Amino acid sequence: MSSVAVLTQESFNEHRSGLLPEQVGGSSDAVDEDNLPTYKDAFPPLPEKAMSSEGPQEAGNAWTSKIRPLRSSIITQVFHVPLEERKYKDMNQFGEGDQAKVCVDIMQKTGAHLELSMAKDQGLSIMVSGKLDAVMKARKEIVSRLQTQASATVAIPKEHHRFVIGKNGEKLQELELKTATKIQIPRPDDPSNHIKISGTKEGLEKAKHEILLISAEQKVCSVQMFINWVPYLRTVKVNANNCDGHLCVIALGVDVSHAIFSFQKRNATTIAVEVKKSQHKYVIGPKGNTLQEILDRTGVSVEIPPPDSSSETVILRGEPDRLGQALTEVYAKANSYTVSSVSAPSWLHRFIIGKKGQNLAKITQQMPKVHIEFTEGEDKITLEGPTKDVQMVQSQIEAIVTDLVSRMDYAEISVDPKFHRHLIGKGGANINRIKDQHKVSVRIPPDNEKSNLIRIEGDPQGVQEAKKELLELASRMENERTKDMIIEQRFHRAIIGQKGEKIKEIRDKFPEVIINFPDPAQKSDIVQLRGPRTEVEKCTKFMQKMVAEMVENSHSVSVPIFKQFHKNIIGKGGANIKKIREETNTKIDLPAENSNSEMIVITGKKANCEAARNRILAIQKELANIMEVEVSIPSKLHNSLIGSKGRFVRSIMEECGGVHIHFPTEGSGIDAVTIRGPAEEVEKAKKQLLSLAEEKQTKSHTAELRAKPEYHKFLIGKGGGNIRKVRDSTGARIIFPTAEDKDQELITVIGTEEAVAEAQKELEALIKSLDNVVEDFMSVDPKHHRYFVARRGQVLRELAEEYGGVMVSFPRTGSQSEKVTLKGAKDCVEAAKKRMFEIVEDLDAQVTMECVIPQKFHRSIMGPKGARIQQITRDHNVQIKFPEREDLQGNYPFFNLFKYHLLWCIFDFVVQPCLGCFGKSEALTSWVLALVPVTIEVEVPFELHRYIIGQKGSGIRKMMDEFEVNIQVPAPELQSDIISVTGLATHLDRAKEGLLERVKELQAEQEDRALRSFKLTITVDPKYHPKIIGRKGAIITQIRTEHDVNIQFPEKNDENQDQITITGYEQNAVAARDAIQAIVDELEEMISEDINLDSRVHARVIGARGKGIRKIMDEFKVDVRFPQSGAADPNLVTVTGLPEMVDEAIDHLLNLEEEYMADVVENESKMAYMKPSGTAAASSEEARGPSKGFVVREAPWTTSSEKAPDMSSSEDFPSFGAPVAAARASPWGPKRF
Repeated sequence: MSSVAVLTQESFNEHRSGLLPEQVGGSSDAVDEDNLPTYKDAFPPLPEKAMSSEGPQEAGNAWTSKIRPLRSSIITQVFHVPLEERKYKDMNQFGEGDQAKVCVDIMQKTGAHLELSMAKDQGLSIMVSGKLDAVMKARKEIVSRLQTQASATVAIPKEHHRFVIGKNGEKLQELELKTATKIQIPRPDDPSNHIKISGTKEGLEKAKHEILLISAEQKVCSVQMFINWVPYLRTVKVNANNCDGHLCVIALGVDVSHAIFSFQKRNATTIAVEVKKSQHKYVIGPKGNTLQEILDRTGVSVEIPPPDSSSETVILRGEPDRLGQALTEVYAKANSYTVSSVSAPSWLHRFIIGKKGQNLAKITQQMPKVHIEFTEGEDKITLEGPTKDVQMVQSQIEAIVTDLVSRMDYAEISVDPKFHRHLIGKGGANINRIKDQHKVSVRIPPDNEKSNLIRIEGDPQGVQEAKKELLELASRMENERTKDMIIEQRFHRAIIGQKGEKIKEIRDKFPEVIINFPDPAQKSDIVQLRGPRTEVEKCTKFMQKMVAEMVENSHSVSVPIFKQFHKNIIGKGGANIKKIREETNTKIDLPAENSNSEMIVITGKKANCEAARNRILAIQKELANIMEVEVSIPSKLHNSLIGSKGRFVRSIMEECGGVHIHFPTEGSGIDAVTIRGPAEEVEKAKKQLLSLAEEKQTKSHTAELRAKPEYHKFLIGKGGGNIRKVRDSTGARIIFPTAEDKDQELITVIGTEEAVAEAQKELEALIKSLDNVVEDFMSVDPKHHRYFVARRGQVLRELAEEYGGVMVSFPRTGSQSEKVTLKGAKDCVEAAKKRMFEIVEDLDAQVTMECVIPQKFHRSIMGPKGARIQQITRDHNVQIKFPEREDLQGNYPFFNLFKYHLLWCIFDFVVQPCLGCFGKSEALTSWVLALVPVTIEVEVPFELHRYIIGQKGSGIRKMMDEFEVNIQVPAPELQSDIISVTGLATHLDRAKEGLLERVKELQAEQEDRALRSFKLTITVDPKYHPKIIGRKGAIITQIRTEHDVNIQFPEKNDENQDQITITGYEQNAVAARDAIQAIVDELEEMISEDINLDSRVHARVIGARGKGIRKIMDEFKVDVRFPQSGAADPNLVTVTGLPEMVDEAIDHLLNLEEEYMADVVENESKMAYMKPSGTAAASSEEARGPSKGFVVREAPWTTSSEKAPDMSSSEDFPSFGAPVAAARASPWGPKRF
């Protein structure tokens, strides 16, 4: 049975150093050697007894279980990319460009947070924060995308590849994350044994080392144990005659195992030692390498408790003479790395890390082996790494923490979350102002946290001032009132005004009231006011009054005006409509030119709208024979007369020449119906309305029938002739659908039952005949074919629309055939055929005339977008053709060819051989020639040319647009006074008058400018200049505005620092000079006195943002100056003003000092009791005196030349990776490092 000796790490350290608590602080210098214990008494040898039959048990999963990383949920790591390995080396684009985009992409992919900083050597430091997996993934991405990549190959046996990949590829993924490389392993069917690695140089070396290590482990796995236990194989006896091949090997292996087991059972001894749980991972080493090394060197196995166990006991099993060496190596490995923590308030962590990790990067660059972790929410920082490095880093961080704690403070205040957004202000205005003013950091919790704690961090004084201001704001908000006003959304835009001008005026008038309008998309009428109760009430009344005025001014009236008279209502250049708007103070909106609407909408006060309506109707009445009558029709019949969506009344208005029929509002009970329009059409509409009403009152019957929409025009006939015949013969009213109706086939018949039946019968017969499709032919001269098919067959489309969808087919282009085919309803074909013959006759009656006009005037004749030439073609029903470019190079190099299709000359041509035709053609030619522009010259003084042109040509463009002419100003180098004006003869006179009028205005402005340039100089002592300027320029601005002058103070480098220049009208300049002189006279009467005011009360006297001192200066009309920081006398305060006011202000300041000093003295006395008690007492270790240590007799090192190992010696206890010199044999056993 083996014996177990329990040895703690502390007792082992004491044994190595020779220090025992009993001997510390001993007073005797001499030691009685007889009383000293012997080495065997102090360290008795382990008894050699047989081991139990059960044998040593394996520590469950001690070597195979994965070591759980002791990490917090959020970690921070810093990676360094040297300059030579940076992929993006453009120094001018740091923080932007491809490098920044890559970092953003990495953050989005991995969920980690990245911060970049540039080192002095132009290397890149990247601080990555987040969960462990996210940090490792981000590190891999950083290496692959921000560092230049290299590649290498490593060859290992094919059968070892599966160990590199691991179960489900886990080993390979772990290896790639650990080394930040990309590892490509050949497929099983690939005979190659080369593994390709790509990544950084450092990563390549690590990956190669790891892969070779895995392969080496597999090579020596089956052989190593045999080598280690060769001395014991002598006990194995194998009958070679009875074994053959691999069976012999198996038998040998079994016997060897039994021999090893028996030997170990007899000779092995077990020691249990205590090692801190946090140091177990250093004893184990990466992948258990350290344990294997100890086993290889000493033959002692080390058993570590599993990670999920709380036990700190480590068990060593092996030969007694090897246990000491193994124990030494275990403690050396455990102490080689250490974990330490620094106490630091969690709110200081971000200041310790620094902006973008700069502070932390400085430390990690110096000590790259030390890992620093900041745990969110904990008041400590964890350090892990080599002991010496950890100690240095710990001292640096402690210094930073001490410095931050000494000069920084924090405070927490409780504010209701509903006030948080108001404390922040619009766009963060309030909170940013507080931060900048007091140099503090303020954290307001987001809405989703539902927390009322606001944290303030920064300079202690700034924290207190910011805390006070925030509490004042919160207190003010708690006393505020919120009121909702109901304002129709249609008025919101008017209240806000263009670019927010009107709402700005309201806010300036009520600065303490916050006005919030709803989002337009919400369709809400609620406007919220918030602020002090009295101010909110005043603002509410003001806005209610404003809304009432808007309601009064929002009365709307629609006036139907015939479309042809709209341009007369507008007037030339909008003169008429502008005059009506200004005189009636209304808003008048006209429909767009391309709209079919005839309604003009007038908005404003009711009385003003009526006045504007009467004026517009009066203009229409003057222009045409317009009359207005009222017809009395029972109100109960109004809806039936209007019809569905106004179909019936609209058909009457269209039939009667577009008269306007106005029915009173539904439910008003008024019987009067108004009809307005030309006298004849009004009478016609009146008769139809009355007859229709009579029918409705007696007996009204309605029928519906359907016809294809293309038949409708043919059924109606040209000018409504066909449908009029049906109406006259039957007495029924027939209504066709309008373009707005959904059902385009529905035709409604209204009247008595007999009339409706008869009309329906006739219409059905017409529709039936239209459905009877026939095909007919006619002859058309080929020279006229182009007219019909031109403009994508516009003429043919019009024929099809007008004649029931008849199809007309012309022969192919180039064919000389005259045969034209018509296909459709019989009646439609006949009507279309007749119409085409009329068109051909018109084409044969064409007259062509030529008019010679120089090419340079072509564009002017056409007008903007061809408007002028189109107007002539419409007014005179002609066609005008300009030659193509190729014609200009042919027979007509200097003139255009105009081709007139004079439809109104056909009658003259037949009766009077076109005598009148040519007379009218000549008149038309003269009208065209009148469009040829004429040029005149106007004399304008050269010095006025630039004013006529205006800024960026705006002046001359305005004149050209107004007078419809082209104005040519000569080049400046010509120095000419002649300006050329080109345009129509009718426009030139107006343009000349306008130009000369502009010249008179400019000359008047020149004279006025000369008068305004009068200069006056006044001498004023420079020390009075700030007083004359006033706070933010208030006084000097008032003088400038009041006297309409410009006042210029001397620049810093001017020789005459006492000269003030006044420019303006002479009398105004003199008045401004007198005003400045009056201020100077008053200032010269002032005196300045210095008083001693304790600097400790200066801040309270000045007040928050200077409110306190401004109040004193305004009350006593004095100026108070406090000393600058670093002044020789910090208590010296200067008061300037009139003598009696200075005395009163000084008395007031001294009284304040006396009052505030009492508070200062009281606070200082309190702080005296709050100071720390002093430095901590020296540690017990420092208080102890020097010890001679623990001494034993007959120790192994006394019997030989060897000394006890020195734990501080790098030779006896080397650090990892340090070279070790060969040493002689030692009582402690061979050194196997």
